[in-house]
Amino acid sequence: MDVKNKNLIKIAIVGPESTGKSTMAKFLAKEFNTYCVPEYARYYCKNLNNNYTLQDEVNMMYGQIALEEALLDTMDNNIVFFDTTILTVKVWSDHLFDYTPENVLMEIKNRKYDLYLLMDIDLAWENDPLRDFPDKREHFKEIWLKELESIDANYVIISNTNEERLKNGLEYCKKFIKYSYE
Repeated sequence: MDVKNKNLIKIAIVGPESTGKSTMAKFLAKEFNTYCVPEYARYYCKNLNNNYTLQDEVNMMYGQIALEEALLDTMDNNIVFFDTTILTVKVWSDHLFDYTPENVLMEIKNRKYDLYLLMDIDLAWENDPLRDFPDKREHFKEIWLKELESIDANYVIISNTNEERLKNGLEYCKKFIKYSYE
């Protein structure tokens, strides 16, 4: 990935369904006057009626990569937020198909983020046609913890609800960014 600014700080917001990832990513981007790379899968899945194939998962990976690279190539900011990463493809591939293709695994190893905000499951579930497992959020939180540990990710769990949750994410990012520039 060619990035003009080698001092770019990349912060990914990840976690189970309905945990406020998109809200947090957009909020942080606004607070830091920078970009939020959206979740490509939301666009891709709109017409799939929750019937996914393994090839769909791979397609979502390539779409997310293309979206990230297109935005990173045009930006001049030093900080960018990601509303999920391709690690999500592994989580879903393993869950739905008991298998993650090698090209996905290799790409996960090659794409680095400086910090992951793992959103906790303490928000109320919000129905959405693209969400599938309201009763498995605890399971997916454990999966996310294992996946982040497996890639030796720098992460923090962001908890609480509403404004306090946003404040927690913001304060942690401010500290991380300040530390990164010292």
